[in-house]
Amino acid sequence: MNLLPVDEALERILDGIKALPGETVPIQEADGRVLSAPLAAKRTQPPFNASAMDGYAVRAADVATPHATALRVVGEAAAGNRFNGKLGAGEAVRIFTGAPVPDGADTILIQENASLVDDGWIEAVAAVARGRHIRKAGLDFHEGDSILEQGRRLGPAGIGLAAAAGHAVLTVTERPLVAVIATGDELVRPDETCGPDQIVASNGFAIGALAKGEGAHILDLGIVADDSAAITAAVRAAADAGAHVLVTLGGASVGARDFVRQALLDAGMSLDFWKIAMRPGKPLMFGRLDEMRVLGLPGNPVSSLVCAHLFLRPLVARLGQRGYTPDLRSAVLATALRENDERRDYIRASVAAGPDGLIATPFSVQDSSMLTTLAAANALIVREPGAAAAEPGSRCRVLML
Repeated sequence: MNLLPVDEALERILDGIKALPGETVPIQEADGRVLSAPLAAKRTQPPFNASAMDGYAVRAADVATPHATALRVVGEAAAGNRFNGKLGAGEAVRIFTGAPVPDGADTILIQENASLVDDGWIEAVAAVARGRHIRKAGLDFHEGDSILEQGRRLGPAGIGLAAAAGHAVLTVTERPLVAVIATGDELVRPDETCGPDQIVASNGFAIGALAKGEGAHILDLGIVADDSAAITAAVRAAADAGAHVLVTLGGASVGARDFVRQALLDAGMSLDFWKIAMRPGKPLMFGRLDEMRVLGLPGNPVSSLVCAHLFLRPLVARLGQRGYTPDLRSAVLATALRENDERRDYIRASVAAGPDGLIATPFSVQDSSMLTTLAAANALIVREPGAAAAEPGSRCRVLML
């Protein structure tokens, strides 16, 4: 049986995906969400000419030279409380940062350059040009300006900009719903006591965390026994909940006790592929059940999580309209690697900065059940099918985690 190349598998998984529709959320819930439409300003910022400094609003003609004339202080302007009169020749208004510049004033004499000459009178100790320390109305944006583009992933700066532009609610792309089913009679939850032949189910928590990191909601359907009817019921529960992606963990291989693939086929899944040319993660399965995409991940925890990095992350990101580009970099091998077979290899490694770039040190044991190794790794060395043996100092590609 010919194994499907990794890149072709990813193309099939992502083929035909359309971004999910938009939904309206309060702005305080928009962090990390993606705008589903361009955002235009509903107001002008600043809405008036504003002082950028504490000092005095004056006419440039009165302060063109130092100590030219004494200016009478006729009022005060503070943020949120403007001076309502009009400034005349020989007059000044005490002003604070953010306050509207009074009519008649065309520059700001900062307080460090103002000298008190008498009660209520000042003079400039330095010349001030017209327009100094004034933020013009609309300096940041004008009403109607496009301020944030469609597809923008919102962070603190974007949320602050949207709020300043008058938006209390935002239309963002719906979060993908990812349903997760762990299968196996040998599995128990972390808070349960293991029987003599059982282990703790860890994959679901790791996969859920990874999908959440790409903006997904998680529907944890728990541990399902090695029973076709039970698995079919869980699959139907995912479909009834409107899951966009169903992730199954384990049970999709060729053994007599692997029930997942057949249960999915019995439920109506159209199988796209099963088994790909990669290590770890060969028994990866992908299909479609109506509108729900089904990703069957291997049961070994490392295989499962490596496959999730390669296939689930871009799938969830594409559904949620978030850009995702694998962080592939060039590095130098710290130790030798043997020649590779017909599968693309993803080798757990530690990557650190060296004097001439990144240095990748593969872990000596690569067993696909060892979470300690994966937790210690910050990268995967990517080895192409048929790659020749590599000596220390050879260049390699690394996928940063």
